[in-house]
Amino acid sequence: MEQYIIKGGNPLSGEVEIGGAKNAALAILAAATMTDETVTIDNLPDVRDVKVMLKAMEGIGVIVERLDKHAVKINGSLVQNKSIDFEFMKKIRASYYLLGALLGKYKRADVVLPGGCNIGSRPIDQHIKGFRALGAEVKIEHGLIVTKAERLVGNHIYLDVVTVGATINVMMAAAMADGKTIIENAAKEPHVVDVANFLNSMGANIKGAGTDVIRIRGVEKLHKTEYSVIPDQIEAGTFMFAGAITKGDVLIKNVIPKHLESISAKLIEIGCEVEEFDDAVRVISKGELHHTHVKTLPYPGYPTDMQPQIGVTLALCEGTSIVTESIFENRFKYVDELTRMGANIKVEGNTAIIDGVKNYTGAAINAPDLRAGAALVLAGLAAEGITIVDDIHYIQRGYEDFEVKLQQLGAQIEKVASERDIQKFKLKVG
Repeated sequence: MEQYIIKGGNPLSGEVEIGGAKNAALAILAAATMTDETVTIDNLPDVRDVKVMLKAMEGIGVIVERLDKHAVKINGSLVQNKSIDFEFMKKIRASYYLLGALLGKYKRADVVLPGGCNIGSRPIDQHIKGFRALGAEVKIEHGLIVTKAERLVGNHIYLDVVTVGATINVMMAAAMADGKTIIENAAKEPHVVDVANFLNSMGANIKGAGTDVIRIRGVEKLHKTEYSVIPDQIEAGTFMFAGAITKGDVLIKNVIPKHLESISAKLIEIGCEVEEFDDAVRVISKGELHHTHVKTLPYPGYPTDMQPQIGVTLALCEGTSIVTESIFENRFKYVDELTRMGANIKVEGNTAIIDGVKNYTGAAINAPDLRAGAALVLAGLAAEGITIVDDIHYIQRGYEDFEVKLQQLGAQIEKVASERDIQKFKLKVG
């Protein structure tokens, strides 16, 4: 079982290059099956979720040609099987994007109910509501979501809650429906915009992505395209907090600073300097950091996927901070692990009350999910002594070469697979 071993206490400094957005990439890969022509996608992150998605697509007859570890050619003209009961798919949430894509193109799709991180219930009721509004019949049978339609017809759809998954899924299905669809209360996240831009580059007619009203005029068919996935806002934000928590100076390259504004604002509030460039941000952390309050909200609010990273940082800031989680109910599972490192945090319902401590001490801890796992690595980087992080397969789902990028910034971290590796690391770092 692989683990990360970390010797904390080094301020991080230097440059780090951010990869493509995992959440955009997974939806774009699904959407690439909606044309019979060959689609080229680059700036794909080389992470476990993307590999699983590509395997599942090959399993239904999609031709996948890896050009290199960040680029792929997709051809969906030979899709035979519209049923995806793929064991791996239970492990990734984004498997449901194949529903919207296949339903849009073939008017039929069965996909195994998705899994992913256990951070709380993520109901698919809004997806089902949207598909039914377009004229599809939707049932759940034998652990599969089964959808079919004679034809899809555009409709006016109001989503009851702001949901990225349902916004993207309904947008994909509506792209090839007859007539006009309006999605109200749509999610505005950068990856919603990226998927819309990708579909438009294939000949779809989608307007308003990035606002809460998306208008779609269905087209008969889509065509080939070449497309580059946007940079990953959450990977970028994680490295921004890595600079902050270690009292470092980090330049984060290949980003869209506009996507990072809510993160930058909080870093400035707690006492960091943040410089913005055209496609980079620099975070400088000197002296004492101060408490603040943060509440997670749909974009452009503070992202739920960045809540654990700010939580572990605030636990080292002077004073009392309050973190309110308004998206997922199980997002504080990292708190128990952090307490073993010396944090003083009390969780009440969806709120964490954090009393800042002077320092963390290294401990053996477990990554409970993807983002919490990454945040606990940051805690280890700031801690005195040695930290060992278990269950790092969660972290590898969404971060490419995480430990390598941290090493390039001066972190003492290694991926280890045995007690011997651990002892070698301890000897090396003294």
